[in-house]
Formats: sequence, structure tokens, C-alpha cells
Amino acid sequence: MKVLGIETSCDETAAAVVIRAPDGAGHIASDVILSQVDAHAVFGGVVPEIAARAHVEALDRVIAAAMRDARLGFGDIDAVAATAGPGLIGGVIVGLTTAKAIALAAGKPLIAINHLEGHALTARLTDRVSFPFLLLLVSGGHTQFVAVEGVAEYRRLGSTIDDALGEAFDKAAKLLGLGYPGGPEIEKAAIRGNGKRFALPRPLLDRPEPDFSLSGLKTALRLAAEKIAPLSTGDVDDLAASFQAAVTDMVADRAAKAMALFAGQHPDVAKRTLVIAGGVAANRAIRERLVTVASKEGFTLVAPPARLCADNAVMIAWAGAERLALGMSDPLDAAARPRWPLDELARPMLGSGAKGTKA
Repeated sequence: MKVLGIETSCDETAAAVVIRAPDGAGHIASDVILSQVDAHAVFGGVVPEIAARAHVEALDRVIAAAMRDARLGFGDIDAVAATAGPGLIGGVIVGLTTAKAIALAAGKPLIAINHLEGHALTARLTDRVSFPFLLLLVSGGHTQFVAVEGVAEYRRLGSTIDDALGEAFDKAAKLLGLGYPGGPEIEKAAIRGNGKRFALPRPLLDRPEPDFSLSGLKTALRLAAEKIAPLSTGDVDDLAASFQAAVTDMVADRAAKAMALFAGQHPDVAKRTLVIAGGVAANRAIRERLVTVASKEGFTLVAPPARLCADNAVMIAWAGAERLALGMSDPLDAAARPRWPLDELARPMLGSGAKGTKA
């Protein structure tokens, strides 16, 4: 199966072609991403109107490049997959509408993909991970543990009750006068800093439910910075290192709880896997800590390459191929959705970080 994927949910305009073999193996035929980081950096975050306009201007040539790299025409593909949510609704509409036009003109099936499902299934492309497995999804808008039991079969085990982890990194970086996006900037500063200098809190540590809370940590960071202002470069590095150390401790503790919960619910699974996905999954300190925790809990950590952890169209094309293999497709009037939980039966969580938990 050859599937064209389109991703426009935030500030990356992306298109890719993925080929899925009958045995489930995958091959990336093309992968084109046009970043809008420079356009948004001056604002310290993504501006939805600018993002949507940039998608309109760039998407046609990005798709053309992906098809050219794959050496295919629209008549050669088997389906068109596009992110239908969750995300910035203007951008989602641009990508989904373009996919509908291609599908209609080429006479191909349309597959409307949940962006989070794209992240969830990437490890099956890169590492042939078998169902069921435990997913830690950490990005700018989503922080949750999900039991991935099959394509379109997801059960949320834990989530954030306020801010998402990627959002917390961005706000911490802005507070410290670092660049955007904040995650990589915090990580670079933390390498130079002393993570033990500031005693920042670890909210919800040792709680039995694998949930997160980041708002108190952000407040503590702000208060610590204000106390010693004006900040020297060394102060910024130490604050960044202390913030990252607190986050890493929280992720490790929450992951241990989620793995214990998953193991109890799936006692017959011999090979247990923890998959980390989303933009924050590229953080090396978090990955290294999770390797240790996973091994202790009897799990293997799988982390896709950093390029496939951030927003990309490969994961959308692959999710489309996985669905197409099961005979799934969508009508041309499939709606764009600003919010779309993986587990639609899970109870809503309060707070801005619950973007991936509400319909």
C-alpha cells in the first residue's frame, strides 16, 4: 500500500509517502517538512493565523516535492491520509481540504487521521512494535499515558491535570529569556547548569494515579528566578537544569506507576514495551532516565528517531496505511476537529493541558 500523508495541525507544513508491505513492514518513500519556526519565534509561540496562512502558501509545493521524491503520481497511490485534528483548526482545515481534493480528483480513499494516533503508531513503523503496548505521549499540547491495544483501540491511563509538558518547557524557556521552541533551549542550557542548585517541587510524586501537574513547577521556577534577579548566564543555566531535573524525576515516577498499571491489566503480555512519542520525546535526559526505569519495571523503551517524534507527515501516512490495511476509510465530508481524544470514553480532565482528553 502506498499512502500519501499530509500534516498541518500546528506550525509544520509536511507531506510524505509511506509504503506498507503485506507483512506489516513499512518503508518511508519520501518525507518533506517545511518549518515555520522562524515566523513564530519573534512571538515566542505559534500564532494560529500566521500558521494557517503559511500552510496555504506552502502546502501545494510540499506535496509536489513529496510525490516527486517518492517517484509517484497521484494515480499510483492507494489512499490519501491527512490530519483531521486535534490541532489549530485553521491549519487542520487547510490540510484536510487539500487531501479531500486530491482523493476526489484521483479517485482514491480519504483517511482522516487523529494526530495523536499518528504519534501512537509511529513505533510500529520504526521498530515493528506489537500490540498491546504502553505509550507516553509528550508534546506541546498533550501529556498522557495510553494503553495502545490495536489500531483505533486506545485506553487512557493517565494525563495532565493542567499544562502539557511541552507547553511547560516553552513557558519556562520564555521566562528565562531563552529562545523558541523552548524544549531544545532548556535542554542545551541544562547541560551547562547545576540541577541541584534550586529545590523545585515534583508535583504528584508517589501518587498512585499516573497523572501530571506542571503549573506549580512553573510557578516555583518563576519565584526562584525573581528572587535572584537580575539573572546571570550561570543563573539561567542552573535554573534550566533544576527545572529539567524536576521534570525528569516526575516523568520517571509517573512512568513507573503507569507501567505497573499496564502490567496489571495485561498480565499475559510477555514482551512489555513503553513507547515515548511527541516532540518532548527528543529530550535526551528524559529518554535516558526512562531507559533505566523501564528496565527496572520489566519493559523495553522504544523511542522513534527525533525527526519522527516531532510533528511530521510520515506518521500520518503510516497511520493511514494501518487503517487502510483493516479496510478503514472516511467520507469526503469528514470534519476537522480542534479537539479529538484518543480515548473518547475517558473522563474529561480539568485544565488547559487536557487538550487531548476532550472531544
